[in-house]
Formats: sequence, structure tokens, C-alpha cells
Amino acid sequence: MEFLVVYIREAHALDGRSPLRTGLHPLVEEPLTLEERGDVASVCLTKMQLEGIPAVVDGMDNAVAKAYQAAPDRLYLIGRDGKVAFRGGRGPFGFLPDELADAIAKELAASTKP
Repeated sequence: MEFLVVYIREAHALDGRSPLRTGLHPLVEEPLTLEERGDVASVCLTKMQLEGIPAVVDGMDNAVAKAYQAAPDRLYLIGRDGKVAFRGGRGPFGFLPDELADAIAKELAASTKP
């Protein structure tokens, strides 16, 4: 099992549609280049204590976010067959890690059957 964070467009940039000015969220501006997006992703991953999980950054065209309807955040499980085995609801209210844990257990159980 491998985990991966895909950093998409910043949901709470100071100059964006839904800025948050709390200690829980890093204070960042909307990146204008891929390099800036990577820098913001690093800040966010550190602030959220996710540095130990491999991460990639969506391109400035937001292709991954669009394809996976990922904004503002969403949990996915890709099965061994390369298909979506679980798609969680949109965050923050649909961001339910226990549902993902159940889907992982189901996927692992299915992969060990003869």
C-alpha cells in the first residue's frame, strides 16, 4: 500500500475566494507559477504535518483537481487494477478517513483471496 498527497489549487489563499486567517491554516497567496505552487505545497504539508508522505503538485491547469473533482480536498483509493476503488465525499464535511480505512481493508482482503 502506498500513500500519496496530491496538492491541488490552494483553497484558502489570502487573495482567493475563501481566505482563512486562523492559526490552523498557513497564510499564503494564490501561486501564479508551478514553482510558487510547489513552495506553497511545501508550507502546507509542513503545517499539516504531512511531510512524511510522498507528495506531487497538480499543474497550473488544475487537470488532476478537475479529473478527480478534488477541490477542496478528497480521499481516493486506487485499486490494484488501477481503477478507483473508493472516492470519498468532498471535504471538509465529506473528508472521512474512517471510510477510507474501511475501503483499504476491503481492498486488501480482496487481494488476498485465492
